[in-house]
Amino acid sequence: MKILVISLAGIGDTLIATPLLHELRLNFPEAVIDVLTMWPGSKDLLEGNPHINRVFQKNLIRCGKWEAVRFLWSLRRHGYQLSICTHPQSRIHYRVAAWLAGAGVRISHEYECFRWLDRRLATVTLPQDYTRHSIENNLDILPLIGARRKLAAHEMELFLKPAEERFAENFLAQPALSGKKILGLHVGSGGTKNLPLKRWPLMHYAELVRRLNQERPDLRMLLFGGPEEGKDHEILLSQANRERTQEARTKNLRETAALIQRCSAFLSVDTALMHLAAALKVPNQIVIEAPTLNVTNWPYGNPFTLVRNPRVNGRGLDFYRYDGGDIRGTREELIACMASVQVADVFAAVTKLI
Repeated sequence: MKILVISLAGIGDTLIATPLLHELRLNFPEAVIDVLTMWPGSKDLLEGNPHINRVFQKNLIRCGKWEAVRFLWSLRRHGYQLSICTHPQSRIHYRVAAWLAGAGVRISHEYECFRWLDRRLATVTLPQDYTRHSIENNLDILPLIGARRKLAAHEMELFLKPAEERFAENFLAQPALSGKKILGLHVGSGGTKNLPLKRWPLMHYAELVRRLNQERPDLRMLLFGGPEEGKDHEILLSQANRERTQEARTKNLRETAALIQRCSAFLSVDTALMHLAAALKVPNQIVIEAPTLNVTNWPYGNPFTLVRNPRVNGRGLDFYRYDGGDIRGTREELIACMASVQVADVFAAVTKLI
C-alpha cells in the first residue's frame, strides 16, 4: 500500500499528526507512507521520523497557482492508493490538493464549510468533534481503513539528533545562562488569515520582561521564533536587561526544539511552539488564552497553566471554528480582546511556577 498523508496547514498541525503516522506504520509495516507539507518547519519536525518514508514540502501559496497544480499532479506518478487530510484542514484547497495527487481513496473530516464539491473531492469523510483533541480526531480515521489503535497511549513525536542536542547544551553553557532557570517566550503566532491578531500585545510582553528582569534576577529569558519575529525581538531587547534576556538564535526548528526542551518554563499563546513545548514535556508550560484556543488544540499530554482571557473565558469556538474563515471580530475588537489579559496575571503565573 502507498499512503500520502497531507498536512498542509500549520506547523503545529503537522506535529499533531505524528501519533497518526506512528499508528499507520504499526498497522501497515510494509506500506510506503509519505507526507506532504506546506512549511519548511513542518518538514524539519518530520526529519528522522522512523514511521515515514519521505516528506514533500512545497509552499503552494507562494509558488503560484499553476506551479502548485503541476507539482501536485506530479505526485500521481507515485501511485498512492490512499490519501489522508489530517485534522484540522477545513478549506476546500486541501481536498483539491488530495484530488490532484490522485489517490483512489481520499479521506477528510467534514467541516462547517463543506459543500457538494468537497464531497466529490473526498471519497470518504468522517465528522469532526470539537469536544476532543485533533489527535483523537485523526485517530478516528483508523477504522475507516481497516486499522486500529495499537498504542496504549499517544504522544506527539520529534526525533532530535545528537548534533542538535549538543547545540543546545553548548548554547546553555554560556556564563549568562549556565545553571540558571530559563523561561522561554514566543511572542508570535501563525501569519495566515488574521491569526496575527491572536498575539498578546508586544508592549505587554515588554512590560513582563522588564518586571521579571527587575524582580527575578535568578531568571533568564530566551526569545524564540523565526525571522518573522526578528523586529519584535529587537524591540523587546531594547527595553530589557541584556544580561538576563536574549534571543535564541537557531538555524532551524529542530535546534529551536532542542533549546525549548531544556527550558524551565515556556510561555506563549496557542502556536506551533506551544505544541512543540508540549511534545517535549517542558515543565511549567503557560498558555495565554487566545480566541483560537479550544479543546482540539490544547497542549497535548503536558500539564499547563492557562492564563484566562476575560473576553474569551473558554468560549474560543464563538470566535474561531474550522470553517475556513478568520477569527470573528474586527481588528480593533481582537486587539482589545488580547490586551485584556493583564501583565500582572501573566507575571503571577510565571512567578508561581518558577
